[in-house]
Parts: sequence; structure tokens; C-alpha cells
Amino acid sequence: MKSGFFDKIVKRMDRLEPADVQRYLLRLVQEKGFFEKVFEALQEGVILLDGEGTVTYVNRAACGFFGFERDLIVGRKLGEGLRGFDLETLAKSGGAVSRDLEVFYPENRYLNFYVTAIDEHEDLGFVMLIRDITQSRKLTEEKIESERISALTLLAAGVAHELGNPLNSLTIHLQLMERRLKKLDAKHSAKLLDMLEVAQGEIKRLDLIIGQFLAAIRPTHPQLQRVHLNELIEESVKFLAPEITQSKVTVKMDLSSAVPEMPLDASQMKQGFYNLIRNACQAMPEGGTLAIASTATDFEVRLTFADTGRGISTTNMSNLFQPFFTTRKTGTGLGLLIVRRIIREHGGEIELESRESEGTKVTIYLPLVEKKMRYLEAPAAGGD
Repeated sequence: MKSGFFDKIVKRMDRLEPADVQRYLLRLVQEKGFFEKVFEALQEGVILLDGEGTVTYVNRAACGFFGFERDLIVGRKLGEGLRGFDLETLAKSGGAVSRDLEVFYPENRYLNFYVTAIDEHEDLGFVMLIRDITQSRKLTEEKIESERISALTLLAAGVAHELGNPLNSLTIHLQLMERRLKKLDAKHSAKLLDMLEVAQGEIKRLDLIIGQFLAAIRPTHPQLQRVHLNELIEESVKFLAPEITQSKVTVKMDLSSAVPEMPLDASQMKQGFYNLIRNACQAMPEGGTLAIASTATDFEVRLTFADTGRGISTTNMSNLFQPFFTTRKTGTGLGLLIVRRIIREHGGEIELESRESEGTKVTIYLPLVEKKMRYLEAPAAGGD
């Protein structure tokens, strides 16, 4: 790489004393070392290429992004060390090139790379700058999801208004029909009463779906009171004991005494626990084990609900929090959506892991509003 300082040395080389040449070279080495230290300190990745696309320098951040050793890429073509990078194609596009890419090793993340020629008039090579945009990408996805939920909220209000009144009217008329049919001869009215019962059952199901849909997306303000989270879990398990027993499910609880009282809406949290426990029981039609655990740190409380059920396929995992998506014939596909809304309204987050035929684990993270103080160890006597 040429510079004004280097050009001056070349022009005056025949007039310089050996000591001066040595001093100038030492200065160049020092400057090179300084710039390398600067590049190494950057959180952005830096890769320098010569005019042929051979890597001449790569900093520590770039090595971390792509999971390679510095010695294994320096001196090789960019495309050999990083599959998918075609420098010739990028160079032909003209000017600087900026694109996003997703990498899966050493960890899944999104990167943005910017490639430009060092000097367009002289073939001095290229510089590639790489930024980690995983967090901004996640924030964008959350914003899109939030906007989608807002649109669903408006839709729910319209659905409730348009369907609620007709359903009430149908219910009333079916009740009147039932009364009249019961006054007729049982021999002639039996079949009609059976058909009427089916119609009433379907209307109740529609009413349930509308109610759950509104509960899943309607914005609410939790009524916070200081309660013991472990007690809410125990009460939820006790309330659903008949369903758990009928499903031949064994519940094992490992609730840490370190979990403190927290400001929570007890009824909403128990509603969320009901959904998770019922989902687990329904995932184990032949019986199984549901392990419920709670732990606490200085910053958050963590709850886990792990079952030994059928698990969820990778195809269905991405759709779990979509409204009305369900793998059960009688499900509404709104249970997890309700749970996530409740947890997020308490400032927390929900995470789900599953493998087919191995089971599913749901983890809930709830932040501690009142963070504990922790004393640090005193420095050793005589230490700096």
C-alpha cells in the first residue's frame, strides 16, 4: 500500500545515509504495528485483499465472525477461505458493495459486509468491513411482529362485534327450538334433538374461539401484587390435578426457595400456567412426566416446563406462535399466543425447545424489578 511518506523515501533513497534508511524503516514498522493494534481493537471485522483477491490481513473480529484461524486464510483467495464469496462478481458490480448474509458457524448470526477498492485508479486491492447486525435484525423482526399483533387486535374487535350478536341470537333461537321439541312426541323429536345438540355445541365452540382470540391479543394492564411464584405454580398443578391424573401424567416439581416474591398479576400468570400444563398433558396421550422447575439469579427468575411427549417437528416450530395454528383436531391454536402475551406484559420472554419423540421444554424468563445487591470480595492485603 503506497503513501505520501513512502513515496518521499523512494525519491530520496540515493541521498539517504544507511542510518536514516534504518530510522525511516523503523518508523514504518512502528506505524504498521500501531494500525494493526487499532484493527485488532475494532469490534467490526476487517479483511484486506490484494488486487488478485488474496487475503493479506484479517483482524480478530473477522476470525470470530466466521470461526476460522488467521493463519488458515491469510495468503489464500477469499473464496477459498469463505465459501460463497466471489470477489470477481463483487468487483464487476462497480463501486462499493454492501450486502447482508446469514452464517451458521460458529453460531447463527446475521452479518453485513461492505467491500470497496482501496484506490479505484491504482490496483491496490480491496478492503472488506463486516458488522454484526443480529441484534438490529431481531429488533426489526420484533417490530414487524408487534405491528402484526396490532393489526390482529383491530381485526379481533371487528370479529367480536360482527359475530358476537349473531351467535347470541342463534343461541336464543336454538333454546326456543329445544323447548318446543321437548313438547313433541319423543319418538319423532329424538333425531331433531340430537341434531340440535350438535348445533349448540358448535356455537359454544365458536364462542370459545372468539373469547380466546380476544384474550390472546387484547391489550391489558396486569393488576400487580406481590406474590410467590412457586405458590402460583403449586396452585395451578393442584387445580388441574384431575386432568393430570386422567392423562396418566406424573408431575415433578423442583421449585427453588431462592425465588422471591414478585409483583405479578396472579390470575393472568395462572392462566398462562394452565395453558402450558394442559399442552404438556395433551402432548403425552399415553402418559409421561412433566418436570416443572424454578430458579433465580440476581437479575431474573427462570421457569421451565419440560414434558416427555411427542415433541414438535422442525416444520411446525416456526408456526407455534401463529394465531389458529394447532396440531390437534380440537385445538384453537391460541394457547401459546396467550401465554406469550401474559409473559411479555410482565416484561419477560418465553423460549421453546423441542425434538420429535423426545419432548418439549418451555422456558419463561421474568426480570426481577428489585435487583439484589451483592458484596464483592475485598482485595487481598497489600494488593494494588
